[in-house]
Amino acid sequence: MRMLHTMLRVGDLEKSIRFYTEVLGMKLLRRKDYPSGRFTLAFVGYGSESDTTVLELTHNWGVHEYSIGEGYGHIALGVEDIHSTCKKIAKKGGLVIREPGAMKHGETIIAFVEDPDGYKIELIELSSRVTEA
Repeated sequence: MRMLHTMLRVGDLEKSIRFYTEVLGMKLLRRKDYPSGRFTLAFVGYGSESDTTVLELTHNWGVHEYSIGEGYGHIALGVEDIHSTCKKIAKKGGLVIREPGAMKHGETIIAFVEDPDGYKIELIELSSRVTEA
């Protein structure tokens, strides 16, 4: 078994696709409208769906906003240089909501950005990553 994708419901599909592709550097892998169900699915990621876990963006036609809820945490992305990554994201119009620094109770260097729908995305500097069993 392997993880295939994570799904987020988005209010403005075009805006979300731009954020994930232009700001975070993912590729639009596929997109399909389902007129009978009144929704569109778009899959974005850093590699092909056959090799990597991707993100499914679901847009239900006529719905422009969602409550994220208390159960959602974040998506995590590994990066080589967190400081330059955050600068690039901000320069492209992305919102950095926690600047790079050590996590509160550890040594791993993290930052957080927010997508157009308010979903949190954690950036983890790979060279500082500390895993615990």
